[in-house]
Amino acid sequence: MLLKEVSLLLKKEFVLEIRQKYALNGIILYLASTIFICYLSFNLMPNQLQPLTWNALFWIIILFTAVNAVAKSFLQESGGRLMYYYTLASARGIIISKIIYYTLLLVLLGLTGYLFYSLVLGNPVQNKGLFLLNIVLGSVGIAATLTLISSVAAKAQSNQTLLAVLGLPVLIPVILMTIKISKNALDGLAWSVSQSAIITLLAVDVMVATLAILLFPYIWRS
Repeated sequence: MLLKEVSLLLKKEFVLEIRQKYALNGIILYLASTIFICYLSFNLMPNQLQPLTWNALFWIIILFTAVNAVAKSFLQESGGRLMYYYTLASARGIIISKIIYYTLLLVLLGLTGYLFYSLVLGNPVQNKGLFLLNIVLGSVGIAATLTLISSVAAKAQSNQTLLAVLGLPVLIPVILMTIKISKNALDGLAWSVSQSAIITLLAVDVMVATLAILLFPYIWRS
């Protein structure tokens, strides 16, 4: 029953995204323009973009793109629509479907950003497989965290400011692990070196997603 409910809610998310193409186009434009600004800035100083700077800029861009992408998760829903969902679906079905949807969206944005970022600013990553896995695992943690915080901000009838204020501190463990794994990928270190960091990041993802699933029903009923 829950699986069918989640699949229907996921279909609803995709249909709404297709109907509101301007939202996704705006996020992609934000991602591309931010990367292009970085290119213009460092193009004036050739050979000055060190791998550590490259890594830091990439995750800053991905983080703020994610905040803009996931902010509309609950903040775009009107009170009447939320009440309609309340009568049709369970709280767990709603939060699971949104976490899955925004994880897929952030993976897409992360891979797109990585491709465009590599084209204009070069690609110093030596272990590309590890870096791509890191993007996927980071997307899961960021999506789960920001989706839960978005529900809190929506209940508080607030805007994206509250989402950023509450979300960024909670994201620190995820960001620390993703940056560490990215650094290992940049240096071309073996997978075994990053094994503990990958397990830690995966554990953080599972913990955050589990907390979101457990806590959201209380937020949903309030």
